[in-house]
Amino acid sequence: MSHYLRKNWKITSAVCFFQITEWGLQALLQILLIQQFDSAMNFDFKRFTFWIIISLISWGIYFIVCALQECTQAKAVRILNNQVRHDLYISLLHKKHQEYHSQDSGEYISWMTNNIKQIETLAWNPFFDCVGRVAQVLWSIFVLFKIHWSLMIASLVSAAIMWSFPKLFEKKMEQIGKNCSDKQAIAISRLKDLLSGFDVLRCFNKTEQFIKKGDSASDQVEEPAYHLSCTSSINGCSMGYVSVVIQILSDILIVALAFQGKIMPAVLAGSSNLFAGVANGLNKFSTLRLSIAASRPYFEKITAHDTEKPKKYQEKWEPIQNAITMENISFSYEQKPILKDMNLQFEIGKKYAITGPSGCGKSTLLKILLGWLPEYNGKVLLDGKDSRSYSVEQLQEQIGYIEQNVFLFNTTIRENITLGEPFSDEQLQKALNDSSLSNDLASMPDGLDTVVGEEGRNLSGGQKQRVAIARALIHNRSILLVDEGTSALDKNNADVVERSLLNNSELTLILISHHLSPERMNQFDKVYHLKPLNDIINQSN
Repeated sequence: MSHYLRKNWKITSAVCFFQITEWGLQALLQILLIQQFDSAMNFDFKRFTFWIIISLISWGIYFIVCALQECTQAKAVRILNNQVRHDLYISLLHKKHQEYHSQDSGEYISWMTNNIKQIETLAWNPFFDCVGRVAQVLWSIFVLFKIHWSLMIASLVSAAIMWSFPKLFEKKMEQIGKNCSDKQAIAISRLKDLLSGFDVLRCFNKTEQFIKKGDSASDQVEEPAYHLSCTSSINGCSMGYVSVVIQILSDILIVALAFQGKIMPAVLAGSSNLFAGVANGLNKFSTLRLSIAASRPYFEKITAHDTEKPKKYQEKWEPIQNAITMENISFSYEQKPILKDMNLQFEIGKKYAITGPSGCGKSTLLKILLGWLPEYNGKVLLDGKDSRSYSVEQLQEQIGYIEQNVFLFNTTIRENITLGEPFSDEQLQKALNDSSLSNDLASMPDGLDTVVGEEGRNLSGGQKQRVAIARALIHNRSILLVDEGTSALDKNNADVVERSLLNNSELTLILISHHLSPERMNQFDKVYHLKPLNDIINQSN
């Protein structure tokens, strides 16, 4: 939390300035109220009118400052929220492939939405309010001292009580805040899973189950926030009662001083409010402290900031010129072995196929080559150098990947291919031709500017795969890993795409397929056949 407040010190300082000024004007208005009552009690109409006019002017200034404070605080919260999200994106990029996919995307969505809202509610707004409440207390104490020193002493005693009282609840609130964050993330993940399975449940006439599961997940979203709100309210009411007791005692002191003639009777009109300002200000401040304590778990999701320098790798990246060699590669998902002592070699410029049934480790091999699964045994050598010397980003500068389940962003086909980079018309047309996507575009009224819809739902499975292939080709990846990348194409289009990839002399192709026809096998330089239990039989053409 402090990291973001320090980073944005200009805007946060402006909010704090307006908070301090606002509460200073509140104290000034109490002084003006005392003057009004004093002139009224002395039947001094001229003086009473003067203080009324000054009060009206002061109230006008006060509300202008309030408006400026609220607008500035809203702007500060917007900036702070955006920077927290920005650092959450960076934190996700710092995760390894397995670590990222160990959590559901619904939980990450919860981080970006629910957690940010909780941070705004429990951290940013309470922090600025804390500054205001401290200003309220200090201004009230200062004015009380000007009225009579004993009032200041009494206010300081009440300040000490109200400061120490919240410590009884601070750790409990922090734990409740953490539980709220964790439970809501799980609940949102369940909601996402339910909505993703909407068609399945409706197809089997399980509408009642859909509603039942939806209601259950909905309550799981609301229950932690309800518990946090109730606990905060109970703590706030407890401190409110202590505040009322202190305020009553202060009223007794003020009346006693007035009876003794140590303060003028008109002071009763404003000093009681000032003393209440000390008690109420500290009461509110104490509640806000507990709120900030409850916000701490939400910041724990942030593991990196944009000010942190990326990890430096000793090896300078040089494009792979000769071969990628996998020596004695073994890999397990938790306790389940997938690969064992596997040895493969892929020479640059040649074409390779990897075949075998599901579960034999074909996709795992590609992810190891991409650097996504670094927890393997053995070595992956790039021209004789260990691939662990390079970052995933360096590897992906040369290696492209087309997975079986293609993901497309909810934007145009053009944007999905170029990913926002400028390419010439010639480059774009070549990628369209080589991916066999040109014919599809001809039948689309908007062509390249056709919006694909959420996760590409406006396109067929084959069209989505052709878009993915065009995306890889236009970004000039000289090594292309294709995981069943033509499985959704009909035979003719699959032949066109595969022939285009095989005929590209500058491209190193590693293609996964469950089945390859004998004539297609003959077009690869080598075909690796994988079997379950990690038994590899190498076959050369």
